[in-house]
Amino acid sequence: MQLFVNDLTVIDFSYCCNQRGIVGESWIVDVLLDGSLNEMSMVLDFAVVKKQIKAIIDEAVDHKLLLPMQSKMITLTESSHNQGHQCLDFISERGCYYLQSPQCAFAQIKSEEIDISSVTKHLTAIIKAELPDNVEGLTLTLRPEIIEGDFYHYTHGLKLHDGNCQRIAHGHRSKIQIFKNEQRDYDLEKSWSQRWQDIYIASEQDRISKGELELSSQAILNLTPDHQYFSYHAPQGRFDIAVPTQVLDVVDCDSTVELLADFICRQLKTNLATDDNVKVVAYEGVAKGAIANG
Repeated sequence: MQLFVNDLTVIDFSYCCNQRGIVGESWIVDVLLDGSLNEMSMVLDFAVVKKQIKAIIDEAVDHKLLLPMQSKMITLTESSHNQGHQCLDFISERGCYYLQSPQCAFAQIKSEEIDISSVTKHLTAIIKAELPDNVEGLTLTLRPEIIEGDFYHYTHGLKLHDGNCQRIAHGHRSKIQIFKNEQRDYDLEKSWSQRWQDIYIASEQDRISKGELELSSQAILNLTPDHQYFSYHAPQGRFDIAVPTQVLDVVDCDSTVELLADFICRQLKTNLATDDNVKVVAYEGVAKGAIANG
């Protein structure tokens, strides 16, 4: 007997890619279970699938930075600055990223690269260990949202968030819709998607000096004048990141989707005719977002 739940959850995360750098991503998760019927004549209660399996997935990878631990580009060490924190040195073709975060902000994946196959294998092993004996098989399907039009991948962190959004390097794959004078403007959508393709979005108010950074000793030695530095304290701990300028966009606000929608709207109003009406529909991952009008 088989039991399925489509669209069980969406995982929003970022991952280290040798070619693209740190990439924000959003994948939809479908679950298929094989097994015999239990005493309730079920393979597994839908409530358990929706709550327990979703919770396992969220705990394992959601709102984390996924690290391909078999990649030579990754160095992960215990932080000498804060207990329970780790330092990441990531050398990619696009630039060098250096971070300090609480351990819970990283997900270590036993692979050379992060892709659907490696993450599916990682999650399958974790979930199988928690399933009852009557469940004999588990098939996870991870898939990106089908988007007709332009979209971008961005990574950020929200220091004021009580939940896992506070982690300084988690991200999303998001579409955008821009209307000028009530007409969809595909050129503007393309322009913003190109601007924020594989970008790190930082808040100006989180900027710090090099002397305030808490990173690995090797990272401090490898910093270049091209790096910019950001840090904050949040409920889970201290977060630091050094990011190359070419993969960075610094905004004058926090990076909630509401404020990012407003930021885009304000930028457009500055560059367009003063009497143009603008509406920005900015998504944060799949099927959620914010609307700003100007």
